[in-house]
Amino acid sequence: MNIRTVETFVVQSKLTKPFVTALRAVHNVQSIIVKVTLETGLIGWGEAVPTHVITGETFGSIRYAIDRVLGPVLIGEDVTRREVLFEKVQRSLLGNTSAKAAVDMAIHDILAQQCGLPLVQMLGGYNDRLTTDLTVSVGAPEDMVKEATEHAAKGFSVLKIKIGTGNFQEERARIQAIRREVGPSIVLRLDANQGWKPKEAIRIIRQLEDDGMDIELVEQPVAANDLEGLREVTKRTDTLIMADESLFSAADARRLLEMHAADLLNIKLMKSGGIHEALKINAMAQSYGVECMTGSMMETAVGVTAAAHFAASQPNVTRTDLDAPLLLADVFNCGGIVYKGSVIEFGNGFGLGFDLNRMQQWVKERANE
Repeated sequence: MNIRTVETFVVQSKLTKPFVTALRAVHNVQSIIVKVTLETGLIGWGEAVPTHVITGETFGSIRYAIDRVLGPVLIGEDVTRREVLFEKVQRSLLGNTSAKAAVDMAIHDILAQQCGLPLVQMLGGYNDRLTTDLTVSVGAPEDMVKEATEHAAKGFSVLKIKIGTGNFQEERARIQAIRREVGPSIVLRLDANQGWKPKEAIRIIRQLEDDGMDIELVEQPVAANDLEGLREVTKRTDTLIMADESLFSAADARRLLEMHAADLLNIKLMKSGGIHEALKINAMAQSYGVECMTGSMMETAVGVTAAAHFAASQPNVTRTDLDAPLLLADVFNCGGIVYKGSVIEFGNGFGLGFDLNRMQQWVKERANE
């Protein structure tokens, strides 16, 4: 059951339209696919994406971390000794959470295949399906209103609106317009991506409360390292406040929870370093009575499938933001999760459920070396 090879492949997928937030604009999804092969021939898959404004990683750093550090550390190791493997992954280099996540996904894929179970079942099996929101990225007010209306018409009952660009009066007007057009039954979430100062966030959120916008939550309103500011926003507003970029590790979670700095935590595998660490964060949050969301970066269905299996396995993960594959122009037909509108379903395959031949062909067709 020893690991024989750890390989990386750069792939590129097109977006249907640019994805714009307060931090960046994305025009194509470029990612690194990881293929871990055992001496028995069993294969596991994972994905890493370079989100340098959040994780600090680039294509070069991710490939170096996997090809030159993580891979050599793992080759020859017995995959059934998973705690040994994950300890080696975490201790072999500092940070590099997306690179670690890709390897972690592939190992979990293999372990579940060995058990003859879908990964969601091996991890806990709490849900057999999920419901995701759909994101409206930053754009002209009329375009955002149109996009939100179209999403609602397609049956998406939860929308995440990207804000935090600096012009609050314009953003306030577009939120009002979106609420007016989609009606009161649609759940609206706001994601400021660190776009405000604490006092600004408090004032803005209170105004939206006074406007009767019925916002479910506001995600990461202030800078990632401003935990005191985040706590102040949480304390002085009625709307649920969720930590995202402030949360990478279990140590971060402990600080946020001890400070009562947020009402909710957003776990992303690219930030946590994979499923193994994500489980620790979720368990800690659950012990404090704090619910979690599972989100993703701009990833393909490879990474999002792993995130979905984690999310569905845990009762404390009560919200999901796993819409990235829905924003891609390319159709992923290699197995894994299946979208039926806003509902995410799991196939009957073991592990992450990818079809080996189709996965290898998909990687080959999109290779961007």
